[in-house]
Amino acid sequence: MLSKSVLTRNRWTSLLASWKQVDWFLFSLVLGLTSFGGLMIYTTEIGQHDTTWLQHSVFGIVGVAIALFLSRWRYEYLLQWHWLIYAFTNLSLVAVMAIGATAKGAQRWITVGGFNVQPSEFAKLGLIITLAALLHARPASTVSAVFRALAVTMLPWALVFLQPDLGTSLVFGAITLGMLYWGNANPGWLILLISPLLSAILFNVFFPAWLGCLAIVILLAWFTLPWRFFGTVIAIVINFISGGLGGFLWGFLKDYQKDRLLLFLEPEKDPLGGGYHLIQSRIAIGAGELCGRGVNSLGKMCGGGVDEATQTKLNFIPEQHTDFIFSAIGEQLGFIGAIALLIAFWLICLRLVLIARSAKEDFGSLLVIGVLSMIAFQVIVNISMTVGLAPITGIPLPWMSYGRSALLTNFLAIGIVESVANYRQSRMRY
Repeated sequence: MLSKSVLTRNRWTSLLASWKQVDWFLFSLVLGLTSFGGLMIYTTEIGQHDTTWLQHSVFGIVGVAIALFLSRWRYEYLLQWHWLIYAFTNLSLVAVMAIGATAKGAQRWITVGGFNVQPSEFAKLGLIITLAALLHARPASTVSAVFRALAVTMLPWALVFLQPDLGTSLVFGAITLGMLYWGNANPGWLILLISPLLSAILFNVFFPAWLGCLAIVILLAWFTLPWRFFGTVIAIVINFISGGLGGFLWGFLKDYQKDRLLLFLEPEKDPLGGGYHLIQSRIAIGAGELCGRGVNSLGKMCGGGVDEATQTKLNFIPEQHTDFIFSAIGEQLGFIGAIALLIAFWLICLRLVLIARSAKEDFGSLLVIGVLSMIAFQVIVNISMTVGLAPITGIPLPWMSYGRSALLTNFLAIGIVESVANYRQSRMRY
């Protein structure tokens, strides 16, 4: 008869075996970013009773538990439930329009148990699961399969856009393009899909550039579409219509959305209004210099002063604990801290690519690429908007920005990714 200690050891061995192929390096990176995010949020809080950092930490712990649970749960079960997930995703977005709470000109939240839940964040993951199931059953190597995927994306995208939530609707587009590419879509088709958006902008801003864009569209349509003449004509007509509609649809955007889209080019035109966020953000990041100016920062090592992060400490940057958390990092930890953060995100993306390549079938691989597209796009746009390289679109920095729904969504996504890694057929060394 086995002793109690042997039985206990066997139970622990069996438990750990269920996580045998989990990518612990990826999980450690995500956990580290979440902890670091809580610390940086804490440094942005002014009042003594601010508990944003604590909420971030608590929901981070909940997210870790969910991710660990999902990593043991076989992700293949999602294939059986993808249409139900898709239906629930759209119903939740419709519910927002019916009973959602409104703040800052947008209706995006539903109050549940005293907490504001943002369904559009969870809708990202719902879209990833649905597209992965569709492209697993029918790869995007045909035009009809591509349009099928686009049709599935269109409904949740439209519901999010109408909230209005321009940032999340752009994330939907990035997810769709990334998964179509991985699902064997012709790269030329993906450029053609983007061309109407480019036409809507260039037709009204710089007409000669639009003509050059149209020439590229014609060549791509002629050499990549299955029906050369018909497909080329359709592509030309769509881009003409998009160019004309660009100015018309511009009138439907709210004033603050127009400011976000234009003032990043020259924020000094409205330094106390729409350009204020960006101006203060650039001042903060520039003030950080090489080693930063925050308390206990690298500034001590470089001979800098202590607690000189005036932009952060004096709350010059609105929403610095959410969309503009990178500004606080840039000022307090400087160039070194910012580069270290970028390296961490790069390593996360690298691990996601390696897991996608080692997945045992297309469904798991597509799930991981969908998560990669979501994370990479959000990181690029968020950091770009804080330094003036992209419009301010309200996209949070994954695991760093405060946002309970966004944080839980990212941990749900990582849990599914770890499940793909955990249940691959053979361990791939990398």
